Amino acid sequence: MTERADRLAVGSGGWELASWYLMRLSGILLFGLALGHWVIMHVLHGVEAIDSLFVLNRLANPIWQVYDWLLLTLALLHGWNGLRIIIDDYVHAPAWRMTLQSVVSIVIFLAFVVGSVVIWAA
Repeated sequence: MTERADRLAVGSGGWELASWYLMRLSGILLFGLALGHWVIMHVLHGVEAIDSLFVLNRLANPIWQVYDWLLLTLALLHGWNGLRIIIDDYVHAPAWRMTLQSVVSIVIFLAFVVGSVVIWAA
């Protein structure tokens, strides 16, 4: 968002203010979680050591389940909110805006459900 859009979002309160804070907070948390994921998967363990057994053993630990679920949830929320803002900024026809936002929301929700099932069912 532009500086003007940032001021409008913060000044308007309500949903847009919450959305503005969500982008910043999720971005900061995602940076830390993604960096930790990269260090664990590529520095501490080589890619040659990562196979389905490694993943299953990792997901058997509730701490890693929560870690991976937070990474999934924050990434999807951050991406959904960003796409919502882009659609609001560039799609001016109300019917198209509603259609695109609905499609994006459904796809994000399905990705969340499938990802959550994979993480928690392991």
